[in-house]
Amino acid sequence: MHEDSQNEITRLVVRCAQLLLAYGAESDLVEEISQRLGKALGIASIELSISSNALVLTSLVHGRCITTTRRIRAHGINMMVVCELQRICILAEKGVYGADEVRRRLARITPRTYPAIAVIPMIGLSSASFCHLFGGDVMACLITFFASTVGMTVRLFLASRHFNLLVNFSITAFMITVVAQISYIWPLTNTPQATMAASVLMLVPGFPMINAISDMVKGHMNVGISRWGQASLLTLASVIGITIAMQLGGIF
Repeated sequence: MHEDSQNEITRLVVRCAQLLLAYGAESDLVEEISQRLGKALGIASIELSISSNALVLTSLVHGRCITTTRRIRAHGINMMVVCELQRICILAEKGVYGADEVRRRLARITPRTYPAIAVIPMIGLSSASFCHLFGGDVMACLITFFASTVGMTVRLFLASRHFNLLVNFSITAFMITVVAQISYIWPLTNTPQATMAASVLMLVPGFPMINAISDMVKGHMNVGISRWGQASLLTLASVIGITIAMQLGGIF
């Protein structure tokens, strides 16, 4: 393999790893896919070092090493992108895709999301279902549905305006709690506690926490601690918003 070919394949592999990290893949999966894709395209060895906001990748062919560094900018969790990258790796291993086709496929990858008109009511229904599981009555479930849909609308609006994620979570938690306090201000339901608890479950950063624990268990301590810290900050931001709303509503 010529040096130019090694350079090109190294760029493809590091681009794949960069996308995997940016869209929420765990570190062990990023290493596995990068190594498999590199070997499928003719690289003898791929070594990868991952930190909280950057990665360093080295390819080795006939004793010649090429090292490149990429900065990681989180784009939010999107498993469609992660699955598509895994599919590209598998097809490259089977010989269906060569380097040129892998390059074209990587260039075409764009994150797809569900429209807000579908996401907002589904979030409301899921929160209302949790309220029902918590023992809430019918009116409590309706209030939870309304509070969660308002909160998700605010969250998507702030995200579209590129607000800081911590500010987004804090304001969203505040709005949800303000609406959910209807169950306390007016005696519409006998289970207002279920409404308050279920409405804010949409803000629990479950996926980052799972990834953080998985990274730490599998030896990626730096990345795991970083992700755990981010999830903890998101939880703290939500708690601040909830606390301010409850103080203003006189629930405390």
